[in-house]
Amino acid sequence: MAILVTGGMGYIGSHTCVELLNAGYEVVIVDNLSNSKIEVLQNIQDITGKGFKFYKINMLEKDSLERVFHENEIDAVIHFAGLKSVEESVLHPLLYYKNNLMSTITLCELMQKYQIKNLVFSSSATVYGIPEKVPISEESQLQAKSPYGRTKLMIEEILEDVHQADQQWSISILRYFNPIGAHESGKIGEDPLGRPNNLMPTITKVAARKYNILHVFGNNYPTIDGTCIRDYIHVTDIANGHIKALKKNKNSSGIHTYNLGTGKGYSVLEIISSFEKVTGVHIPYQIIAPRSGDVAVCYANPTKAEKELGWKARKEIDEMCMDSWRWEVNKMNDDLNKVNV
Repeated sequence: MAILVTGGMGYIGSHTCVELLNAGYEVVIVDNLSNSKIEVLQNIQDITGKGFKFYKINMLEKDSLERVFHENEIDAVIHFAGLKSVEESVLHPLLYYKNNLMSTITLCELMQKYQIKNLVFSSSATVYGIPEKVPISEESQLQAKSPYGRTKLMIEEILEDVHQADQQWSISILRYFNPIGAHESGKIGEDPLGRPNNLMPTITKVAARKYNILHVFGNNYPTIDGTCIRDYIHVTDIANGHIKALKKNKNSSGIHTYNLGTGKGYSVLEIISSFEKVTGVHIPYQIIAPRSGDVAVCYANPTKAEKELGWKARKEIDEMCMDSWRWEVNKMNDDLNKVNV
């Protein structure tokens, strides 16, 4: 029996596939490569020493996706696939609503048809919007502020209705905070197409001298140094959270929501300082105007995941920074080797 991983070639998806394979699961990946690269396939194989099936499929094409269910004995699904840029979603909301909602509906229809009722859904802390207080628990008010965040919230509501209609479904919804880091091998990591929107890949590209300077958005927030505070969590810890949820689903029915975070907050300047300390690389930065909608402080209360899933974030911020830099250095070396061939 296999685990179907949609979006399994992406940042969090690829790390989860590594953890699944290392744990002895059979894996089937579906991805349209719209925001990932085919090289990830070989890198997952190199890390794990194991093979798996891959289908390049647009999940809006139901007949193509059904072929995956027909050709494999799927036991459970981990659903990552979806467009994920907050900024892009504001510019192209209909694209996000069509892609993220319809692909999930298509997936659930096929799961229902093939009597597969074990699902782990990749949600996001963006569903909380601007929190009224921290730390944020699963019971905090839901008030997504972007089309991207609203697609995550709408999908959560769809899954609630799916479970209400058929309570044999076992669904875990994982809301994670700010994933950073990379696999310790340096073979897979965050590799966005185009200019990154997130802090850590921007820092590593400044460190690699691909960008001249890091822009820090605002320094007048009511925080330790005036810059925004976020809950940064290692991508491998997030990946292991999906394994824990998968195991819980297998042994019980119901729908459950969990925060995946460290429960600690770090400011932008603290992240820069940690990165410089562990890598020895100076990061030039410039304070510019704050971004509209940025909240001063946001971090998780992850105790429910620890209590019910037996999951807890293990990696500290220095390790997150070092793994991110190792991944960037490996990419630079690979690019250099390609030029010299």
